[in-house]
Order: sequence, then C-alpha cells, then structure tokens
Amino acid sequence: MLYILLHEFIEDIRKQKLRTFLMSIAFSWGTFTIIILLSFGRGLIDKSLEGVYGSGDQIISVYGGQTSIPYAGLGTGRYIRLREDDMFVLQNAIPEIRYISPRYGRWGQVVTERTTRTVYFEGVDPKYEFLRSMYPVAGGRFININDIRERRRVVFLGNKIAEELFGNTNPVGKTINLEGTPFIVVGVMQDKIQTISEGGLDENRAVIPYTTFQTIFGHRFLSSILIRPEGVEFQSTVIEEARRVLGAKYKFDANDTQALRVTDYIEFARLAGLVGLGLQIFLFLLGFFTLSIAGVGLANIMYAVVKERTREIGIRKAVGARKRHITSQFVFESILISCIGGSIGILLAISVVFGIRQVDIDSTVWVFLGSPVLSYSTMIIAISVLSFVGFIAGVFPALRAATVDPVESLRYE
Repeated sequence: MLYILLHEFIEDIRKQKLRTFLMSIAFSWGTFTIIILLSFGRGLIDKSLEGVYGSGDQIISVYGGQTSIPYAGLGTGRYIRLREDDMFVLQNAIPEIRYISPRYGRWGQVVTERTTRTVYFEGVDPKYEFLRSMYPVAGGRFININDIRERRRVVFLGNKIAEELFGNTNPVGKTINLEGTPFIVVGVMQDKIQTISEGGLDENRAVIPYTTFQTIFGHRFLSSILIRPEGVEFQSTVIEEARRVLGAKYKFDANDTQALRVTDYIEFARLAGLVGLGLQIFLFLLGFFTLSIAGVGLANIMYAVVKERTREIGIRKAVGARKRHITSQFVFESILISCIGGSIGILLAISVVFGIRQVDIDSTVWVFLGSPVLSYSTMIIAISVLSFVGFIAGVFPALRAATVDPVESLRYE
C-alpha cells in the first residue's frame, strides 16, 4: 500500500513540478518563520526574567512610609521608619522567611590613587549576595559573617565602578577611601542583567557590612529590609505578616499600605512571565497564519490534482476501490509535500539559530534582546502545526475525490 502511494506521489510531482516546488518553498518559509519567531520570543522572555532576577531574586523589599489610616487614637501622617532590630523581629515572628537583610544606603565619595567617584554605597548582611544576585568574580568574595561581627572595613564593588576606579587592574586586596575612611576591596560583582533598580544599578554600587556602616555613619534608620520567602507560594503570607508584626510594634493599621511600602519582585517576575506568555502566543499566531497561507495554496493544488485525475478516480471506484483508499492517497500526498517543505524549513531555522548563538555581538540592545532559544517545545509546536496544516490541506480535496461518481467521471474530459 505504501509503495503504491509513493509511486503515485512521484507521478504527481512529475506532472506538477513547478507547483509542488513552490508549495515546498512556501512550507519551508512558514516553518522557518514559526520556529525563528518562537525561538527569539523564548530568548527575549529568558532575558527579561534574568533582568528581574538580577534586580532581586524572588525577594520582597520593605520600606517605611507614612500612615494614611487612623489607628488606636493616633492620626494619619505619622512617619514609620525601620530600624535594624526590625530585621530580627520579623525573622523570629515569620517562619516562612528564608533570607533577610537590612539595607542602609547613602551617596558618598570614593577615592583611589587613580580617580575619584561619587558612588551609592550600602550596608548589608552577607545574605544580600543571594537576595540581589550580587555574585563575586573568581578570586574575590562577598562580605561574610566575620566582617559583620568584627565590623571590618571591607568593601564589595560593582563591576562597572571597579573598572572606573582601577581600570584593568584587579582591585581585590587594594585600598580605597569611602568618605575619608580606608576600606579593603574583597570582591567585584560578576556582570549581570538588571532591569529594575532602586537608586541605580548594582554595577555602580559599593557594598560594606551593615555593622560597619552603622558604626561609621551612625544611621539610626534603615533604607529598607529585603526578604526572600521560603517559596513564592509564601509571598502573600510574608507581606501580610510583616505588616501585622510591624503594625503592632509601630502602632499602625496592618491594612495601611502607605505606612509600610512593599516592592514585590516576585510579582514583577510573575508579570514578566505573563507578558512573555502573551508574546509567545502572539508570535505563534503570526507563524501559524504564515504557514496557513501555504496550506491554502497546497489545498488548491490538491483540488487541481483531483480534477485532473477524475477519470482515474472513477475507474478505481468502478473496480472496487473504497472511499478510504481514495482519501488516504490525497491526504498522504498533501502531508508528504508539507513535510518535505517543513523539513527544509526546520533545518534552515536550526542553522540560523545555531549561527546566531555563536556570534558574540557586543551591543546593549542585543544583551537585552537575548539569543534565540531552540527548545523541544518549539520544535514540537512547529512539527504539530506543520502536520495539522498539511492534513487539513489534503483532507478536503480528498473528500471531494471520494464523492466522485464512477459513471459521471468516465464522461469527464
């Protein structure tokens, strides 16, 4: 049966060389388009999420604010300012917290033998490394617990400010002056993508132990407290409990969102994922409609083939051929044409994606666009759409062929 179908397919190709060639090209282009669009869409989504996680890896940033709801006889407009001990209060009261870090912050002068810069520097806990994805380049380290306990004068630099201060020289072990106080550089941050910033990008910051910061500068109030829950499913619980616990301490309504402000990076990541899903659906529809146009052309060719072979179909039915034999032939030919063209498109798309990923393009736009990602799901979607369009393009002409009347077909010229 398969041999007969292939033989008839080859005969049809000989008769319809140009149209078959054009349809193969159309299916190649349609398949290529859908794979390239989905691959670039996946790359863009991955870069977007990388930028969110580079800003804060599944964290909640808590700030003091100003009351907007009266509470226990106290009026509105009171300022709520967070202190260092609030970190320990929250950590002890909320078991769903995995990591927590205070954050002091201020602008100041950084001086080296080479240059002077104005930098935003922060006093934080060692867990800040994981909360903000501030991982050190090999050969250096982030601040550690001993730095906190001993109030050491050590500093961790963002990669860009390190380059501005030291050029191509390795800064680890070198001394810099922060507002006139000497600090030893213990590490430099790895380059990362960051799409959300609070007062600037991490690549331009200097980070010191929070105990050292408080000792030198005497700040009473924190800029914020950073929290990572045990899992994203505890996001709402941690926020509600933080408002309840601190509300009881500072005498404000737990429902007063202005008294305790929250920046929710978990929500940012969720929204970025939803936007990415919408983008993928949009790009899929573009590719699908492109491939559907090729399907319409193939259906027209198959209708022409049915018309040209009307007498042959009538003879076959007259000698006992059943409808399924007739329909299977035309559906088989349609799917085979689409698969041949689609295979060329798949190979071409794989080559293009692989080639682009090998090119090192130093461009800010390209960094945020991301390289195309050719995933298994993309290939499965492309092959599924290709098979579906090929089947639909063949099934309607096949059904028409199956309804040919043997007697009338013999009169057909």
